[in-house]
Amino acid sequence: MSFSKERPFLLVGAGKMGGAMLSGWMAEGIDPAAIVVSDPRLSEEMDALLKKHGIRHVTSVPDGLTAGIVLVAIKPQLMDQVLPGLKSAIAADTLVLSIAAGTPVSKFEEYFGKVPICRCMPNTPAMVKRGITAVYPTEAVSASSREDVTKLLSAVGKVVWLDSEDQIDLVTGVSGSGPAYVFFLAEALSEAGKQAGLPEEIAHELAVATVCGAGELMHQSGEHPSILRQNVTSPNGTTAAALDVLMHAEGLQPVMSEAVAAAVKRARELAG
Repeated sequence: MSFSKERPFLLVGAGKMGGAMLSGWMAEGIDPAAIVVSDPRLSEEMDALLKKHGIRHVTSVPDGLTAGIVLVAIKPQLMDQVLPGLKSAIAADTLVLSIAAGTPVSKFEEYFGKVPICRCMPNTPAMVKRGITAVYPTEAVSASSREDVTKLLSAVGKVVWLDSEDQIDLVTGVSGSGPAYVFFLAEALSEAGKQAGLPEEIAHELAVATVCGAGELMHQSGEHPSILRQNVTSPNGTTAAALDVLMHAEGLQPVMSEAVAAAVKRARELAG
């Protein structure tokens, strides 16, 4: 790992996503003495986590600190306020990671120069260590740094590497915003059960358990979703009748494609 007690890992922003990653790193056995968390306002939960592991907390970057790795986990609108205060901690070989949506690599190069930078797009299942993070590296990121990034981000789920920064916006539309689509699927299935005549509480319980169970089955089996769908669809059965509606030319696929396209469009607008 390219950080140590002398050149620590600096986590800037310990909100839900930054905190989820921190919890994952502790579970992976990363030395808490090699981590510094910079956040002016910690939640009670995060304060307790830092105290439990003896992780150093600062409200701003102290003089004399030079980081091995910096992870920027703040809201995009705070960048111009926070990044100037990080310059003193950035050396030519400091690896900068960002999980801020809509903030291009050029924003970090504006403040830090051509240091190695990885722009990352995680998603909220990282909070239960079942996320997936897409990463775009600049040319300055070495092969060993890629290995470090993969190891760090794997603590909260899978990691995929992108060929171009433009793909980040596409990832946002699929996996970044995707958990909300799945939550809405559970909502819609629950409402459909209610409209069919089930008590609301039972419809809700059935819908949530079905979405969670199907997701876990897909995760554990490793089969393509289309294969799993076919495996549970008997010819002329009840599932086939429902899929005739969902897979109609005006069914779920065109709506999902339109939804992803709308998310991608908005991501590009936010990125300027």
